[in-house]
Amino acid sequence: MLDEIAAEIRQCRRCALHEKRTLAVPGEGDPQAPIMLIGEGPGAQEDLQGRPFVGPAGQLLDELLTRAGLQRQDVFITNIVKCRPPGNRDPLPEEVGACRDFLFGQIAAINPKVVCTLGRPALQALIDPNASIGREHGKPRYLYGKLFVPLYHPAAALHQQSLRPELVADMARLEGFIRDALSMHGHHV
Repeated sequence: MLDEIAAEIRQCRRCALHEKRTLAVPGEGDPQAPIMLIGEGPGAQEDLQGRPFVGPAGQLLDELLTRAGLQRQDVFITNIVKCRPPGNRDPLPEEVGACRDFLFGQIAAINPKVVCTLGRPALQALIDPNASIGREHGKPRYLYGKLFVPLYHPAAALHQQSLRPELVADMARLEGFIRDALSMHGHHV
């Protein structure tokens, strides 16, 4: 199922972002991952490699996952849009809308227990269109039978060093959220 979605994404022409992409970036990770991480869109490195979070933000994400007792291969990582917005601008509502079926298809296929949104665009696309990342980060909430945890985007913590300790603290608490979410569903970590 995930492979079919990825194949469709690679051929996608639903919005104008496909015109300038090198490669679409469907996402990657464990197809049965208990945790899914969803950012906003591919950057320059991701567009060249066709893989999510492989640039500087990805290196920070790997470090943060390690601190939370996780590894990249234990999770599934994707973005709300699968092609790079020009100049790394925020995705436009119609671009997010064009990719929505792919994203919801991936969430349905993986069926994670915990979904972490990385950054404001993902928080607003998946949880609350009016939410403020400054107010909501690190505050878990249940939606659709899953635990959603909004986090700052690792790129934001690279650009604004003051956010880094908050992102580190939120990720450190993630391990507990995951354990709670899994134990409620009869899984053991």
